[in-house]
Amino acid sequence: MVVGFNKDSDESIFKSVPHLRIYQEDEICSPLIKNENSEYTPVIVNPKISNTSNRLINPNKIISDLKKQPDVVNVTQQVSVNVFYNNGKSQINGISSGVNILEANEMFDINSVMIAGNIRDLHSTPNGIITGVGIADKLNIRVNDYISIISSIGATKILKVVGIFKTSNSSVDDTKSYINVATAQQLLKQSSSYVTDIYVNITDPEKAPNYSRKFSNLTGYKAEDWQAANESTMAKKQTRKVMFGSISFAILLVAAFGIYNIINMTINEKMNDIAILKATGFSGKDVMNIFIKETLIIGITGTVFGLLVATVLIHFLSKVYIGGDVGYFPIDFEKNVYISGAIIGMFITLAAGIIPARNAAKVDPIEIFKR
Repeated sequence: MVVGFNKDSDESIFKSVPHLRIYQEDEICSPLIKNENSEYTPVIVNPKISNTSNRLINPNKIISDLKKQPDVVNVTQQVSVNVFYNNGKSQINGISSGVNILEANEMFDINSVMIAGNIRDLHSTPNGIITGVGIADKLNIRVNDYISIISSIGATKILKVVGIFKTSNSSVDDTKSYINVATAQQLLKQSSSYVTDIYVNITDPEKAPNYSRKFSNLTGYKAEDWQAANESTMAKKQTRKVMFGSISFAILLVAAFGIYNIINMTINEKMNDIAILKATGFSGKDVMNIFIKETLIIGITGTVFGLLVATVLIHFLSKVYIGGDVGYFPIDFEKNVYISGAIIGMFITLAAGIIPARNAAKVDPIEIFKR
């Protein structure tokens, strides 16, 4: 269940967020005279964000260098534009991403979230736009309608709606749209070499933080991994792990005490038999091995039965439709979880059985016969 929920959460994020983002980071103005000596008064230009361009220099070379790196799967460029969407008197603000739609589709699988239109229509329509479903609903627009968008610097363009997508993330669906890179550059009144972001996907998204500093040194720009960009989501993910881990630990602890009680009661009931075995030549180690084997039989039987029950439950839960954009219950068969479950189950069994087995090995047959 934990793996299923986390996978569903990550897939939702990756519909609009890359594993790594390369961009020009805003800089804060620093003192002109940097001296820690208290005799000097620090001189600053303006203690605010400096007004520097967010353009990436020579983006084609950066993309080429990134594609040569091991574990890199996809690399694409983007031009982000803050815009106002207009249809008649209706107006909403948002952000439009100027992309090569075919490359963006390889990275975000946009085609899987399209509910109207085709992404290839944007590639063949220079003045096209693909909007989120929230924008379409608020402006009452459909495919083949026209909307006006105004950029943050006042440039206006009339664009044809060629598609509508739905990511299940309201903050994305209500504000985001895709346009061609050239259109975004025109809205910002920039040249064809103007690029604000480069997105990178790697083979294992969980290892994205390991590549942040490497790609930052390679490109000379800020490289932000998706975990750092989605701290609240990662906190919820960690909360789920801790919660389910605590529940699992409690269940295993109860199981361990159950096995301990079973073996302990068996030893008490078989005390006379243990005394006879030791009197006929069985050593303490031999007696201990008998009860360890009994413990293993209980552990193997319980583990196999537990995995079978888990398989049946997973099968039925995966068929439960919970509605909305999630669809079916987010749970699936995970080989690693099965293996770790079996190993932990056997370890708990041995730990619970070894203490009463050692007590059985220490039984003095003479004391038993005296009774």
